Amino acid sequence: MKQLLRFSIMLLAILLSATATAHDFEVDGIYYNINGNEATVTYRGLFYYSVENEYSGSVVIPATVTHNGTTYPVTSIGTLAFGECTGLTSIVIPNSVTEIGQQAFAWCPGLTSIVVESGNPRYDSRNNCNAIIETADNTLIAGCKSTTIPNSVTAIGGGAFWGCDGLTSIVIPNSVISIGDYAFYSCSGLTSIAIPNSVTYVGAAAFDWCTELASIVVESGNPIYDSRNNCNAIIETADNMLIVGCKNTTIPNSVTAIGDYALAYCHGLTSIDIPNSVISIGDGAFDSCTGLTSINIGNSVTYIGAWAFDKCNGLTSIDIPNSVTVIGNGAFYDCSGLTSLVIPNSVTSIGEKAFKSCWRLTSINISNSVTAIGNETFSECKALTSINIPNSVTSIGKSAFSSCNRLTSIVIPNSVTSIGDRAFSYCSG
Repeated sequence: MKQLLRFSIMLLAILLSATATAHDFEVDGIYYNINGNEATVTYRGLFYYSVENEYSGSVVIPATVTHNGTTYPVTSIGTLAFGECTGLTSIVIPNSVTEIGQQAFAWCPGLTSIVVESGNPRYDSRNNCNAIIETADNTLIAGCKSTTIPNSVTAIGGGAFWGCDGLTSIVIPNSVISIGDYAFYSCSGLTSIAIPNSVTYVGAAAFDWCTELASIVVESGNPIYDSRNNCNAIIETADNMLIVGCKNTTIPNSVTAIGDYALAYCHGLTSIDIPNSVISIGDGAFDSCTGLTSINIGNSVTYIGAWAFDKCNGLTSIDIPNSVTVIGNGAFYDCSGLTSLVIPNSVTSIGEKAFKSCWRLTSINISNSVTAIGNETFSECKALTSINIPNSVTSIGKSAFSSCNRLTSIVIPNSVTSIGDRAFSYCSG
């Protein structure tokens, strides 16, 4: 959930910036905003994602631009200025530009050439790398499908290859020590990645939405991470937590935790065994693994995190072991393939929306250790015909069973002292 929250905050900030301004003027097909005595390159339309924002072909940004008789130095490229320009093939950045906003070239799958003119005081494209590098700290901040990372680069910045669908392979040199948050986010064409033994930091969601990723290898000798037992994953060695996986991941029986969003969006993942060594499944660990049809959860797992199996709609059944005590918010949200479920006696807490929109679920057995049914926990379980509420339950949350329109009867035990608003709304049966 931490990664999802971070992503949401970043996305909100980007969208707010995108909707807050429109261009002040246009010259030769490039759009600008005026900032004092300087000009900033911006998206073409009112919104960065509009059809009008289609910068395409080769774009050369000038060092100066004249509007209404005034000449402005072009000093910056705004946030998402070229975002989602699918027809953009090359960009030349003048030596006057000293500020480049977040995701300035995100989701530009056709971009093959990025060049910063020589003499730029802040950025460079050394060794014909087809990327933008911050010269002072050797951080690559924007790349494309033709990028070759120079062996002088020490960091791959946050979102550097965000949405680079055309990227199929990349070599990370031994000079790199950190890979930033969202660095390769949504690189859907990337099939394999090798992490050198120099890397000591892999950021949140660095490889999220890399749906075709089939091979992940950390070189031996890395002091922080490993890929033990040919597991096709990145494991934090010290705490045995698997933090990044792919569709071919095999979880070693030495792993004790699956990290937040570790295998999220691995659409090609069809089955997985979680060994008995694993104690916790992190927030969003298997979020949107739509191809997952079978999973075996080891009997040591005590915690299933929020949104852990959200939208795993290929799952038809799941055995929750009696070691589990907590099922987090939205843990099985929209698992539309599930038909029946037994919640074991070990479970004491079921989060909000935990089984919402499991619309094929016909029956649920809730253990007598559960004390509360949260808000929207079983909302929109449209096939649910019966449910047993044990006398350990003291509260039923808001909209807990709303839109369960095949539910014909329900017995509420004497232990229940609170029933939330709309708890049974739209229960037309």
